[in-house]
Amino acid sequence: MKLKWILICLLIYGSAFYSSWHVYSRQSAKETAEDAGKLLPVKMKYFRDVHSTKQIQQWLKEARETGETIAIAGMQHSQGGHTLYPNGTLLDMTGYSKILNFSPKEKKITVQSGVTWADIQEKINPYGLSIKVMQSQNIFTVGGSLSVNVHGRDIRYGSLIDSVKSFRLLKPDGAIINVSRTENSDMFPYVIGGYGLFGVILDVTLELADDELYQHRSAAMNYKEYEMYFNEKVKHDDSVKMHLARISVAPESFLKEMYVTDYVLAEDQRKREKYMELKKEEIVALPKFMLGLSRYSDWGKGLLWETQKEYFMNNDGKYETRNNVMRSDSEFMEYENPNQTEVLQEYFVPVDQFAEYITDLRAVLEKEELNLLNITIRYVGHDEDAVLSYAKDDMFALVLLINQGRSKQDIEQTERVLQKLIDVTLDHNGSYYLPYYSYPSDAQLKRAYPRIDEFFEKKREFDPEERFKNLFYERYGQ
Repeated sequence: MKLKWILICLLIYGSAFYSSWHVYSRQSAKETAEDAGKLLPVKMKYFRDVHSTKQIQQWLKEARETGETIAIAGMQHSQGGHTLYPNGTLLDMTGYSKILNFSPKEKKITVQSGVTWADIQEKINPYGLSIKVMQSQNIFTVGGSLSVNVHGRDIRYGSLIDSVKSFRLLKPDGAIINVSRTENSDMFPYVIGGYGLFGVILDVTLELADDELYQHRSAAMNYKEYEMYFNEKVKHDDSVKMHLARISVAPESFLKEMYVTDYVLAEDQRKREKYMELKKEEIVALPKFMLGLSRYSDWGKGLLWETQKEYFMNNDGKYETRNNVMRSDSEFMEYENPNQTEVLQEYFVPVDQFAEYITDLRAVLEKEELNLLNITIRYVGHDEDAVLSYAKDDMFALVLLINQGRSKQDIEQTERVLQKLIDVTLDHNGSYYLPYYSYPSDAQLKRAYPRIDEFFEKKREFDPEERFKNLFYERYGQ
């Protein structure tokens, strides 16, 4: 009997200890924030979970009275401190996630900025509607996507800015304004792609598209054939609605072999109902294991490449709805390692320079040490609506996934190599995407974004007290 009570006491004590430790660890973790890159842990003064407009207005009022700075966060997949600022207030917008209005007839939806693309897909899929433009994955918030002006696999609708009807903005002075191409239009191209520096995007009205049934068309080729293939088989074929390519990072075929997937409008759209159920991410363990192998060996990179290529080539002829194409798997890419992290880079190069660009890129990478895990390729049509436009021509966008260490030495090594790659990109009249770690130099930023000084000047004019700040602005704008 005595032993029983001793065990009960130990159990209660253990539970209490765990609870107190768990609370303490959560509080300790809460003092520090970091984005998905995990290279910029930052101590914040306040964390604010947003659920209403009144809350945001009150916290902005308090920040103005006390001189605090505000950083705005969604899913925090920007990797260059765009959602962080030391000793500032972090607004976590993920709880600000209501769908405010949906008009299937007008093909429009209005959502709060913390809504994810997955939330929208769940709402509109039963009505036979789809999102026009978003990232290839649907886990991000709409506000965060606007802040970086995303693009995706769709080759007909351009960047996200093209499908935005209007949005409401909470200005640094506390006023709320409507912004569109006709109302406060001067701010439209600054806030979209503005990295949270002009205020809080409250809600957004988006144009929608029809959900369509596509049929996969796959092909393998040498990189020198890709430009001709794209121009002849994709760009000028109106039945092709989406497109994705990958180029090998395996040693034996490094930056030479490619495979592509075109999403071709199915001839019989009546079949769409058969395929319209939204897919879930089910097979995680195997791709996660194989990606893990590729992190640590050339053999693993070769195995992953051959397996991926076979898988996608075997999907030739497969039917898939637009909504499901825009639900790429992401869980298998989650990576927890105390000493390593994975960063993204995205380089844009004019279509007509692709082959020469890849040749020059390979020449650099064959001499340098960079643990490159994957390169996907998408197309972005010429689009300079945003002040910080990355598509100054019809471009191929190359998204690089890189495994690297977190130490100062590792960061400096990656910076040295990536600055070389960026120079190659700029020499081919290309540019790079801004949501990632601040490896590019000031000179490279100005070459890629000739209007960057204008952008920062407009930020200071619109927000003279610099109420909204982040590490990206501190690094390049001050």
